[in-house]
Amino acid sequence: MAFAKSRQALAVTGVLGLALGVAACGTGNDKKSDNASSPECAAYEKYQGQDGKKVTIYSSIRDIEADRLDQSWKQFEDCTGIDIDHEGSGEFEAQLPVRVDGGNAPDIAFIPQPGLLKRFVDSGKLKPAGADTKAMAEQNYSPDWLKYSTVNGQFYGAPLGSNVKSFVWYSPKTFKEKGWSVPTTWQELIDLSDKIAASGTKPWCAGIESGDATGWPATDWIEDVLLRTAGPEVYDKWTTHGIPFNDPQVATAVNQAGTILKNEKYVNGGFGGVKSIATTAFQEAGTPITSGKCALHRQASFYANQWPQGTKVAEDGDVFAFYFPAIDPAKGKPVLGGGEFVAAFADRPEVQAVQTYLASGEYANSRAKIGDWVSANKKLDINNVPNPVDKLSVGILQDPKTVFRFDGSDLMPAAVGAGTFWKGMVAWINGKDTTTVLNDIEGSWK
Repeated sequence: MAFAKSRQALAVTGVLGLALGVAACGTGNDKKSDNASSPECAAYEKYQGQDGKKVTIYSSIRDIEADRLDQSWKQFEDCTGIDIDHEGSGEFEAQLPVRVDGGNAPDIAFIPQPGLLKRFVDSGKLKPAGADTKAMAEQNYSPDWLKYSTVNGQFYGAPLGSNVKSFVWYSPKTFKEKGWSVPTTWQELIDLSDKIAASGTKPWCAGIESGDATGWPATDWIEDVLLRTAGPEVYDKWTTHGIPFNDPQVATAVNQAGTILKNEKYVNGGFGGVKSIATTAFQEAGTPITSGKCALHRQASFYANQWPQGTKVAEDGDVFAFYFPAIDPAKGKPVLGGGEFVAAFADRPEVQAVQTYLASGEYANSRAKIGDWVSANKKLDINNVPNPVDKLSVGILQDPKTVFRFDGSDLMPAAVGAGTFWKGMVAWINGKDTTTVLNDIEGSWK
């Protein structure tokens, strides 16, 4: 799944700007936008005229990230009079189809799987994006990104947040104390793992428990390794079923990932043995790094939100991340990533206004300033990205030389990518052999 550096004039200037905007444009309980013509609301003029209207949004975004979402569009609400009601759920992938099929669809959903998005298009439930949203998206995102939410030539919504998944988290403090160097090749990564294991510490920690989405972190491992062993062209064939799921090249990648994930000498630092990976919540999986119980945790840029309060994320801090090293130099330096797409199940004017705004440069910079967030929006000014890992991610996303691929399980049909692949990885961690797991997943792809 992740540019030009110019940006539009911002109405929001950090948290202070948000607070001032509330004062200028009304309170959170006042949706009349009485001061809509004030200078602070100038950037929202094209979205006005929907006083008192409500737009519901459903997503997988919860806790502090959900609070930051509410903050990011607060001034939009105050200046337009539109009330955005966001609900985040850990059961999002399972519950969204239930709600949609049951006639209780949200106005908008942030869908992280293009395969799931296509399912709703195929069933006639999703509304094509309006002309304004399409124009805004084409202005602010590359064609590579927009193709993921385009089905049969029809565009259904712009990306929102993005993430870079090809990172390994570690403790710069610990590395300095131990005299360890950040590995830049796969062999260096394995040598470091062996060295840490020999010292009596499990070098890796991992967790794939995530409610109804349990298993997804392990699919990321397989995708990242496949990009490195087989290359992006084979990866593309795999995600579209141009080669079978159980192709020998895929088996090779799974077994390569298993040299770490299924190695009792390597995992699971702070939690137990290999099987503890299946029951360890992904949100907690990397935290043993902060107490020295493990040293390495492969996870996406968004994991910056999961560290205990007060953890310094920086090159000289408590935690930071490095690029997950290439395995075959001939395959270049591929990057795996993901993101959500703002898809609408209703096309009322206020819904289209919110959908368009979320594709804008104003929104991207408003959300970025609050912290711990990345977007592939071309109007995102990297100077508005405070988190150093996020700066690293945005630099990668905005680099035209990056060999970028969207999360493979999210590209596959939902029944496979968010179904048998997730479940298959749980079975694999729990001891089932690679051949059986891949054969089972291949048999599920209709």
